[in-house]
Amino acid sequence: MSQPQNPVVVIPARMTARRLPGKPLADIRGAPMIVHVWRRAAEADLGPVVVACAEAEIADAVEAAGGRAVLTRPDHVSGSDRVFEAVEVIDEEGRFDAVINLQGDLPAIAPEAVGAVLAPLADEAVDIGTLAAAAQPEERDDPNVVKAVVSLAAGASIGRALYFSRAPVPSGDGPLYHHIGIYAFRRAALARFVELPPGALEKRERLEQLRALENGMRIDAALVDTVPLGVDTPADLERARRLLADPGKE
Repeated sequence: MSQPQNPVVVIPARMTARRLPGKPLADIRGAPMIVHVWRRAAEADLGPVVVACAEAEIADAVEAAGGRAVLTRPDHVSGSDRVFEAVEVIDEEGRFDAVINLQGDLPAIAPEAVGAVLAPLADEAVDIGTLAAAAQPEERDDPNVVKAVVSLAAGASIGRALYFSRAPVPSGDGPLYHHIGIYAFRRAALARFVELPPGALEKRERLEQLRALENGMRIDAALVDTVPLGVDTPADLERARRLLADPGKE
């Protein structure tokens, strides 16, 4: 294995989000949220961008904006499963050697952050790349902020992820890292991951990425400067609308 040369970005999306139903189609400055995310991914210029959607109305919105969408089974239990189905549909020959799983609720993510998730895969020992940023003091005890325990050499910007938790780990002096749930899988690693059964730690922490660690897969995290706004609630949606109100940000 070596640095992937032909990645694809896949954005999973479904209408049945628990706290904000229908959020892929929530209007932000005249466009559905999923279209904003698709545009950001396209601006990263890493490769093709595909929206893997559970419902036809999401596909219609993406295609109306000029994007590509793939309808997947509606009953997938995770975004990774939905992403894998879409990749198998669009690429039966296995041309894409890496798959970026980009959340569909990050309408303001910087294109540079999308690209940064590929950097850990320059190390051939890494199966999955992800992102992290320095956590803010008020995030320390927030269980909704997932912390990444990353082994970093002095001055390094990429390190091995040893654990992920909703608890404030590790203990002692030093920074905590806010995990950003974007992943770059080697194609073979994604195929392996979706075949694995949920693990005990995954169920306990309610964090899917622990399944990979429990089964000996290596995840490395690249540090970025800021955490992109994720839209999970009506209040988050209003924040996103304010953030993107300046046309210069689009």
